Amino acid sequence: MKKRAPRIDRVREVRSDYGNARTVSATEAARNLSELMNRVKYRGESFKIERGGEVICELRPSGTPSFSVADFVSLMRALPPVDDEYLDLVEELGRSQPQIPESAWEP
Repeated sequence: MKKRAPRIDRVREVRSDYGNARTVSATEAARNLSELMNRVKYRGESFKIERGGEVICELRPSGTPSFSVADFVSLMRALPPVDDEYLDLVEELGRSQPQIPESAWEP
């Protein structure tokens, strides 16, 4: 009789940015991929998949990434200030780019 693959009930809880993700081995994930995908789709669960004791990827519900204006402002404030030399270089590169011909498809 063929040995059945173990069920994914023996997983360790790990906290992630996407909610509680359960860690499973790559072997368990491969044997139970359909079940994992159903749990992601219908229950919104997330799984971290590890190989050799190291997490290598995450299986989680897909969704539209959210990035608010406040997130953008925070990002811009965290970046180093732009100096005049950089702006001059960007302008020079912009002027040296070839012109794109107008599309015959646009009115």
